[in-house]
Amino acid sequence: MLVRNEEVKGAVSSMKQMEDRFNRNFNYPWVFLNDVPFSEEFISRTSKLTNANVSYGVIPKSEWEPPEWIDSEKARIGREDLSRQGVIHAGGYQNMCTFNSGFFYRHDLLKNYRFYWRVEPDVDFYCDLAYDPFLFMQDHGKVYGFTVSLYEFAATIPTLWDTVKNFTREHPDYVDPNNALHFISDDGGGSYNLCHFWSNFEIADMDFWRGEAYSAYFEYLYRSGGFYYERWGDAPVHSIAAALFLPKDKLHFFSDIGYRHSVYTHCPQGEQHTQGKCWCNEADNFGECSIPVLRAD
Repeated sequence: MLVRNEEVKGAVSSMKQMEDRFNRNFNYPWVFLNDVPFSEEFISRTSKLTNANVSYGVIPKSEWEPPEWIDSEKARIGREDLSRQGVIHAGGYQNMCTFNSGFFYRHDLLKNYRFYWRVEPDVDFYCDLAYDPFLFMQDHGKVYGFTVSLYEFAATIPTLWDTVKNFTREHPDYVDPNNALHFISDDGGGSYNLCHFWSNFEIADMDFWRGEAYSAYFEYLYRSGGFYYERWGDAPVHSIAAALFLPKDKLHFFSDIGYRHSVYTHCPQGEQHTQGKCWCNEADNFGECSIPVLRAD
């Protein structure tokens, strides 16, 4: 969990639900990351909620702050322009998006792990989960798992798709022939349709992020400056990479995991709702982008 000290109330709420619904039966370790040292209050309140190992790490400044080659004036103008357009998170949010896009899986506390489940403060987990999603991912050869899909704000990524296309023209060998391009483009790759997996919920294999294709891709995007001159989010950055560089059957929709972040909810339907003892309303189920295109042919 990437979280600030002042978000301790939301952190313990999310953690308590995760423990009650899933982790008390599996005792997977927790890793908390912050750009400053965690407070004694934060450590005390979170460590009491689990029998599992809990680690608290500080993010190096080199992986959190803008690199020195970023034009700070150009970045400031970009943030102000987004604010005038009513785009939320037009300030320090860029640091978080950049870190989640290309650095979290390099942190010392995560180097010995392969799979992770990203958890955010102030989210809800609505259903019991009796099986191990990490073993499911491993046993079925899955790489990226999600629950919610939606459209990105176009104003935040005006040059992202052109940058991606430039990268794939230079590295066509990274694009998988059985990819999920139709999830992210309605015209065969000419334009980006803004669909992405909402990355505040991710169960994924970090070997993909650490691999050659994604490493080259992130470095290319990073060097373009778009994370700071615009507001490229980790959700479209991750989603585009997963859709292009993986076979589509490596992606998995966790339809049985009930989840809420902000105003968006995924609520399992029918038998899954009953089996999971879910407490969400089945009618309150959000998903803007089509999922079936991700299934194997």
